[in-house]
Amino acid sequence: MNPHWRPIRSFVLRTGRETPGQARAREALGARYAIPWPEAPLPADYWDRSFDVDGPLTLEIGFGMGGSLAAMAAAEPTRRFLGVEVHTPGVGALMAALEAQQLTNVRVLQGDVVAALAQLFPPGTLDRVQIFFPDPWPKKRHHKRRLIQPPFLERLATLVRPGGHCWLATDWAPYAEAMEAAFAAVPAWRRLPAEACPPRPETRFERRGLRKGHGVADLYFQRLP
Repeated sequence: MNPHWRPIRSFVLRTGRETPGQARAREALGARYAIPWPEAPLPADYWDRSFDVDGPLTLEIGFGMGGSLAAMAAAEPTRRFLGVEVHTPGVGALMAALEAQQLTNVRVLQGDVVAALAQLFPPGTLDRVQIFFPDPWPKKRHHKRRLIQPPFLERLATLVRPGGHCWLATDWAPYAEAMEAAFAAVPAWRRLPAEACPPRPETRFERRGLRKGHGVADLYFQRLP
């Protein structure tokens, strides 16, 4: 990986207002669910001490309003999930859902995780990374802002254990093709057949894309030894 690579911000902060209920959830439940932003590399045993369960660790980048992440956590109660989101309303909404369902296997981090990956996770910590419906930046002049690029995938490859996975979904066909090309450029990953992809709940962004007539592609990759 190019040691001088610096990520370009791949998101735009939306202007949606946080509801009073979301704000209350963040304030009341932050001590239970929130992970503080790391100021230095975390110790190797940090994630083992941060959850009430000790199953494999999944990182979800950009969970939106958190409905699908909460559903996945409920379906796999022994898997640990760290959800990362930059948008404040989604953070409060997910915490409220976790409390309502009494889920103990999810932690929440607010911010741009890409720049902090090396501080958050020692090599081989992650079992799975999932990124559902990232911004496709459809205009050609904005393609450099797409999250799924070879330098980013090289960085993920150092953090995901051999045999672990990266799971993507998009409703923008040209972005799906670009994702495949980006993974093909990084020898640490191999594409798995569609039937290997686990089931997942439908997301809010997915429903919006389907209403517009978009097809949805799930792409599932394995970290090679």
